[in-house]
Amino acid sequence: MNKANKFRIRKKVTRFKYVLLAMSYILLAISVLVTSGCSTDETQTVAQFTELVMQDEFDVDGAPNPGIWSYDIGTGINGWGNQELQYYTNRPENIIVQNGYLIITAREESFQSSNYTSARILTKGNFEQKYGRFEARIRLPNGKGLWPAFWMLGSNIEEERDDNLNSFIWPFCGEIDILENAGSKPTIISGAVHGPGYSGGEPILKEYDLENDRVDTGFHVYGVEWGPEYVNFYIDDVLYNQITPNDLPESPFPAFYADLFPDSDEYEEYEGRWNKWVYDQPFYMLLNVAVGGLFDGPPDENTIFPQTMLVDYVRVYKNKFDNN
Repeated sequence: MNKANKFRIRKKVTRFKYVLLAMSYILLAISVLVTSGCSTDETQTVAQFTELVMQDEFDVDGAPNPGIWSYDIGTGINGWGNQELQYYTNRPENIIVQNGYLIITAREESFQSSNYTSARILTKGNFEQKYGRFEARIRLPNGKGLWPAFWMLGSNIEEERDDNLNSFIWPFCGEIDILENAGSKPTIISGAVHGPGYSGGEPILKEYDLENDRVDTGFHVYGVEWGPEYVNFYIDDVLYNQITPNDLPESPFPAFYADLFPDSDEYEEYEGRWNKWVYDQPFYMLLNVAVGGLFDGPPDENTIFPQTMLVDYVRVYKNKFDNN
């Protein structure tokens, strides 16, 4: 079956699935099942995002579509802030579209003073959206020290600090981790949000254990449904967590920001965003496979390279009644 026919069939199935899911979501919202990982004392917010506004089916062999994706290249600062070990490239050895899939390959090789290579792509500047359903069908790699991810960053991120009060350094811009996996744990995935007062090693995070399945032996659909004051996390058709402003912590504004922001207006702007919900603006998507870093540590003698992440599709929907 060619990819075009496959998508038409999937689209029909998806429409039917949403009708069925609507009924199950209502039941979930009423019962708030403990097994979902959601709060047991709040009614879940569940929406239907049925209007397809962006898709990449990875039907054209070669480099990823430049109208959608660009690349992060290099090692970033301190291993992209996480002590990661890989050098990200745009070489076909590390990233290519082939046979209907996006293939990101992590390799053990000496390259630009790094011992590993991989790839990270992003939709920044090409596609950004506020609210909706963001999903991808992915088969993950496996092995200690592998860190695959499908995630989003606020489009108002400030890459290098300046005095622009319309953009913000991470984590004040917000981050939504739709999917993360520690390669040493092939049955467990997680979703999280990072923001001011809850980031780095202390995000708001929930794990999900597939129990009788694995992430590296087959494809799963990983997604979020995101609206005003909630982010729902899914694997396949399972809603396993919902994060709302009620989940945000309360912590004092760190003293070191006084030195980082000597300008009083900028300091007050950042202080005012501390412990706040920052998911009310457009976000862009990222896909990558990191090697090493803080999530699963470095590879060990049992980690086999190369390792690949296969992405069947990325799709984004919105509520057809929503003008955001």
